Amino acid sequence: MKFKKIYYLFIFILISSCVGYSSTGVLGTGVSIATDPRTIGTQIDDSIMQKNITAKIITLNTNYILSVKSKVLDGRVFITGKVDSIEHKLKITKFAWEVKGARSVKNDLKIKEKFDLKQAAKDLLITSQLRTAMLSNKKIKSSNYNIDTHKKIIYIYGISKDKEERSEVINEAKQILDVKDVITSIFLVEDLRVLKN
Repeated sequence: MKFKKIYYLFIFILISSCVGYSSTGVLGTGVSIATDPRTIGTQIDDSIMQKNITAKIITLNTNYILSVKSKVLDGRVFITGKVDSIEHKLKITKFAWEVKGARSVKNDLKIKEKFDLKQAAKDLLITSQLRTAMLSNKKIKSSNYNIDTHKKIIYIYGISKDKEERSEVINEAKQILDVKDVITSIFLVEDLRVLKN
């Protein structure tokens, strides 16, 4: 049984590596500094907050360094992944709020359940299709967005230059076949802090 789980994990990693950048999870990649509309100061503050949150999360369970991802955009904290219990989910939310500079916390953590290779492959395909669609859409700066799919629900986090770009991203996501829902946390550049308090 243990060998079977390791085999499935190996296959999933192999599939993920074949797809490349487009399959990277929601909080697995950052927005590149060159294209990131946030100020350098805000990027540094966000990076420090993210590291502090990660350090607190792994005090609960060292395995969470792989299964739980956090991202901070302009003081707004996003958490995704899987945890062992509802108590850990609540504690991680509390950790995020306790970090200095947190403006909001969006917790999309799931309680661990049996791994389903077929479902994981479908989710990976959906993420890849959306990433490809965004790359080919000239109205979208795709590097400013992180995408994750869980049980056919797409989660999109990022920064749009304007409302038109945000609408384009949402429309592209809704056009992907077999998608149950699209959940977004997309901020406009004008909503971001320009000056630090």
